[in-house]
Amino acid sequence: MDLQFNKNEDTNKLRLSEINQLYAKIKKGGGEKALQKQHEQGKLTARERIAYLLDNDDEAIEIAAFAGHEMYEEHGGCPSAGVVVKIGKISGKQCIVVANDATVKAGAWFPITGKKNLRAQEIAMENRLPIIYLVDSAGVYLPMQDEIFPDKEHFGRIFRNNAKMSAMGIIQISAIMGSCVAGGAYLPIMSDEAMIVDKTGSIFLAGSYLVKAAIGENIDNETLGGATTHCEISGVTDYKAKDDKDALDRIKNIMKSIGDFEKAGFDRIQSFPPKENPEEIFGIIPASRAEQYDTYEIIKRLVDQSEFEEYKPDYGKTIICATARIDGWSVGIVANQRKMVKSGKGEMQFGGVIYSDSADKATRFIANCNQRKIPLVFLQDVTGFMVGSKSEHGGIIKDGAKLVNAVANSIVPKFTIITGNSFGAGNYAMCGKAYDPRLIVSWPWAELAVMGGSQAAKVLVQIQESTLKKQGKEITTEEHNKLVEKITQNYTKQTKVEYSAARIWVDAIINPLDTRKWISTGIEAANHSPITDKFNLGVIQV
Repeated sequence: MDLQFNKNEDTNKLRLSEINQLYAKIKKGGGEKALQKQHEQGKLTARERIAYLLDNDDEAIEIAAFAGHEMYEEHGGCPSAGVVVKIGKISGKQCIVVANDATVKAGAWFPITGKKNLRAQEIAMENRLPIIYLVDSAGVYLPMQDEIFPDKEHFGRIFRNNAKMSAMGIIQISAIMGSCVAGGAYLPIMSDEAMIVDKTGSIFLAGSYLVKAAIGENIDNETLGGATTHCEISGVTDYKAKDDKDALDRIKNIMKSIGDFEKAGFDRIQSFPPKENPEEIFGIIPASRAEQYDTYEIIKRLVDQSEFEEYKPDYGKTIICATARIDGWSVGIVANQRKMVKSGKGEMQFGGVIYSDSADKATRFIANCNQRKIPLVFLQDVTGFMVGSKSEHGGIIKDGAKLVNAVANSIVPKFTIITGNSFGAGNYAMCGKAYDPRLIVSWPWAELAVMGGSQAAKVLVQIQESTLKKQGKEITTEEHNKLVEKITQNYTKQTKVEYSAARIWVDAIINPLDTRKWISTGIEAANHSPITDKFNLGVIQV
């Protein structure tokens, strides 16, 4: 290994360590005192509940763990959006689990909480996965009710999805393990089966204080909506559990009894690890996002036995298209080549840039994978489409549109791994969040933005200085430098992967060594949902 490899490895492993430290902090939810209070109430924490419920918590994947990071700080923050979401197995059956974290503002719903819950339901609906709700929430966070209550993608969409999933035959099970109030009360009751924990669980449209204020009735919360009331009098819930573990055991037993599912039929054979050492990814990826590297070396460290069959290897070289196996699953890989290459016409092409021939090749490959029912994996490290008169005259917009069309209309499951840059329209062409990947994750050093930081800062500075000059203000060199520094810092912060993950633009920030696990778990989930649509590119300019 050379010196540069070692420098890259040190830088990238340090970045991973920073992410791991942040994750460890986020997992503490509302903090040690809040966790202790949960135990004093005789309750498990959200993460303890999930760990007890799943067959193997270590094999599960967590969705949107960084949601809410550095958001709502004026309200005290909202670690992990106040809800924990994992895909794992219960009694051998793959499912998605959603658990309110009562240590974060009593499990109240912030705007990002709603977005995260909707993402969990979207995953369940796309993949027809059973979904388990572990309810312990005070309901909508009232100081921000205008950002969570009335709109299409707000709180009410949760219950609409409950109804839609029920009609689709997707299993929904709820355990009321703490508060469940107001509109939130509909979620467990719209599930197929609901249980409630005695003395700690409660469910009602209005609590005792609001009942007193509204109609003058004096009643305590337990009598109003506790386990005995709803299991023996109202019939709202189906089973009274003596404690958290009893409720979770009940869910395990239900999952044991459910029948098998209709398979989509994605091909899987025996899994083999890569022959090339995946640990070397840390040294191959440059410390700087501007530097180049050979993407083939990354692919070799992700696929079974480091073997792949490349499509059109001598054409459109800035995008690599290949079929391979990941954990035994057949996949089609679409990856940005980050190394400078020579085109078939003898011209040099920049790595990470999409040219007309690359877009054409990728479009055809995506069509082939759809025809053959092969899930697609996008390895995204893209700076955008090629610009300039030569590209425009060659029809780059037309060829780019073909690629975007193919990605948008693809009917096989898509999985996106952002390994480096994700800039501009390149994000769209390489299956960014707007193009419905079943899962989209980032490596710790990834950057997402409409353009790179240095270019964007120059543009923004020019715009701001032009505005100031129109106002008759002269900009000194010192003022110019301060403006550049301020804008660059702000823009760079927004490109960092923590910023993207906080807003659920990606589902997770992952260790590159976990990439195979995420893809395999995602395809296993997608195999629950047979493909019924036909691939059609629609109208495109030939």
